[in-house]
Amino acid sequence: MIKINLLPQKRARRGVAAAPEGSSRDFAIGVASLVGVAAIVFFALDQPKRSHLADVKKSNNDLQQEINQKNKELEGYAGLKKAADEADERAKAITRLIGAKIIPANVLHELGEILTSGHNPTMTDDMARKVSNLPDSDPNRRYDPMWDPSHVWLLSFADNAGDFILEGGAQAEADVTQLAKRLQASVYFQA
Repeated sequence: MIKINLLPQKRARRGVAAAPEGSSRDFAIGVASLVGVAAIVFFALDQPKRSHLADVKKSNNDLQQEINQKNKELEGYAGLKKAADEADERAKAITRLIGAKIIPANVLHELGEILTSGHNPTMTDDMARKVSNLPDSDPNRRYDPMWDPSHVWLLSFADNAGDFILEGGAQAEADVTQLAKRLQASVYFQA
């Protein structure tokens, strides 16, 4: 039988590794290439990003120091703002009280509004909610918006230090009830 060797060289023995002559030089070139690429990446990409990051951190630290300084300057501001807001609320309350001050002319004007068709009494927001047709309103305080006040007449109005006596008449008991509900809803009268 004929043996044909298709391999150009004989195989090296397993225990001894035969290295080609140019392989150590190729290895050195490869290592040098990797070191060169690493240096290029370091200086071209990494170094500018690190420099930018350091600048951003320094800027953040400067801003934080400025914020801390401003906070020290603003100590007590919250208390002053709260006091100013409370003073504004008190001023608004005083203005409302002055506006709602009960003087005979205001009471008679309100009585005239109540006894005028299509006019409602002056009410607070809470009272307006109570007399409305909403589900959470008070059915005992609701009055008929279509009530005709021409069925009620007044004969006298006497005021005695905030208490008053109203004398008059009405065509039906329902008219007296509607007048009473409107007086009760008004901010000028208290039941």
